[in-house]
Amino acid sequence: SGLPESIVAAACARSGQRVLHVDSRNYYGGNWASFSFSGLLSWIKENQQKTDPGDECEDWKKLILEGEEAIPLSRKDKTIQHVEDFCFGDQDSAEGVEEAGALPKLPVLGASAAKGVSPGSEKECPVESPCPEPESQEPEQGTEPAGATEGNEAGTTSGSESSPGESALELGQTEAAPSETPAQEPKKITYSQIVREGRRFNIDLVSKLLFSRGLLIDLLIKSNVSRYAEFKNATRILAFREGKVEQVPCSRADVFNSRQLTMVEKRMLMKFLTFCLDYEQHPEEYQDHESSTFAQFLRTRKLTPSLQHFILHSIAMVSETESKTLEGLQATKKFLQCLGRYGNTPFLFPLYGQGEIPQCFCRLCAVFGGIYCLRHPVRCLVVDRASGRCKAIVDHFGQRISANYFIVEDSYLPESTCTNVCYRQISRAVLITDQSVLNTDPEQQVSILTVPPVELGKPAVCVIELCSSTMTCMKDTYLVHLTCPSTQTAREDLEPVVQKLFNVNAEKETENEEGEKPRVLWAVYFNMRDSSGVEKNSYSGLPPNVYVCSGPDSALGNDCAVKQAETIFKEMFPTEEFCPPPPNPEDIIYDEDEIEPEESGLSNSAETKPEPSAEESSGEGAAAVTME
Repeated sequence: SGLPESIVAAACARSGQRVLHVDSRNYYGGNWASFSFSGLLSWIKENQQKTDPGDECEDWKKLILEGEEAIPLSRKDKTIQHVEDFCFGDQDSAEGVEEAGALPKLPVLGASAAKGVSPGSEKECPVESPCPEPESQEPEQGTEPAGATEGNEAGTTSGSESSPGESALELGQTEAAPSETPAQEPKKITYSQIVREGRRFNIDLVSKLLFSRGLLIDLLIKSNVSRYAEFKNATRILAFREGKVEQVPCSRADVFNSRQLTMVEKRMLMKFLTFCLDYEQHPEEYQDHESSTFAQFLRTRKLTPSLQHFILHSIAMVSETESKTLEGLQATKKFLQCLGRYGNTPFLFPLYGQGEIPQCFCRLCAVFGGIYCLRHPVRCLVVDRASGRCKAIVDHFGQRISANYFIVEDSYLPESTCTNVCYRQISRAVLITDQSVLNTDPEQQVSILTVPPVELGKPAVCVIELCSSTMTCMKDTYLVHLTCPSTQTAREDLEPVVQKLFNVNAEKETENEEGEKPRVLWAVYFNMRDSSGVEKNSYSGLPPNVYVCSGPDSALGNDCAVKQAETIFKEMFPTEEFCPPPPNPEDIIYDEDEIEPEESGLSNSAETKPEPSAEESSGEGAAAVTME
């Protein structure tokens, strides 16, 4: 139930197909999931032990008929490696401490409730009062007017302001996490407090932000899935230069209000950013440098070293040694186009964590009749030898379930299928700290920081720092995510950056003077498989109606997952619209002969379903089975 699979499931259910979505795990999201602190500790223990589940029963092999063969699926998750966690406080003091009661949280559809949801129940969701319209809005094609859709349905909350139009829930979240002034003496946070307040944490396995004009935001608005989530602006873009963390001016107002830049630098920066917005109209400016790196191109523009650093690492956020000029110009243009839609930065973050997004699409699928089963492993795919197509699955109960299409997450495929696949790895670290990396603002901040490579051959590290008003950590703490492509183990890749930005000396006094590094209270490092970019023909022996979804990639945004989901859906149903807006209840027209048999309850007759093809009508199972 990762993000690509959940989007495909929602799109299939929305187009009238019958969908069964099963997951061997006991939680939604797969490697896109979010955990409470105790949930993450359980996840760490599970991945450190890596016990072999074993084969409980061989009876399922009797269900393979003559003229069929089975492709056994992997029952051991090998996507997570080198998991190491560290406590920088008194861990013994937490013995016997249990988590406090659960936080009030937006309702998310669980497996037990999925079957009972009908299309009519969608209108029972609470309607929020309108939020203020984002700046510089333009009507989006295929959606409602921007004022009604982008401002209201996306549910964004400002980083430091609240308007009379915001809902009571949003105001309550702000009150739950009051801002701290830099002059306040930081409170000493103990490990036992973290354990006790563990339910206030929502810790993502994958760290991403949403570009305000990215594919995922457009899909959330178009499909109306945005009603199931709320978002907060990323309020600061930071840079790490000469051993110090600085704030990067992004918008025109930020540039001219900045005290870091001289008046000459301000003019130079505005001139270059204006060029990047329509660089395609001036090919003579960059054609001679297309084979050069973007860093080399910036040097030819007569920019000062500080401006080159800001543009390369904090605006374009591309590699200094590998990214070519056009890649850097495209990234800079994308950054600038996303400014101003929902705030002064291009990014949004979902309240309660990135793991909410897959669940939102699962909810849409369930609303339109999809069935969800967690803790439900699948033993094998059943392939018809004559046609070469997959016709069914066999689950761990020994049940045989027929379907026309099968969507499988990469980690389920056996090693024999992946012999020609070359996987990349992502290095991840999650820290709980006692204060911000740049503690200069009285308001709570959501910050993104790119740390340049610490040595030659190492990648740049993306750092995302979340405050408690994002509903991802307890009061008086910050949650810090570090991500980069792997060159070694996650700890070897990321620990040098952690030591540059934070105090990891557990014995040092916790009283921080102004300018002193934040203290790390707890940390975990792990490597995650990056299967994005693997072509389907790289997998050997897969039937043509089996589609493979990849896990998370190392990019900051979610465009890869959305593109992959749309590609899979269009291959299965080329004539259907991808995730169209759901109909308004008042717009549904019932025929008189359809209303009569529905007196005792809802039936499927009110839904418009495409006529099945000869191939589809031959099976009596689900139209699509997605497995994560």
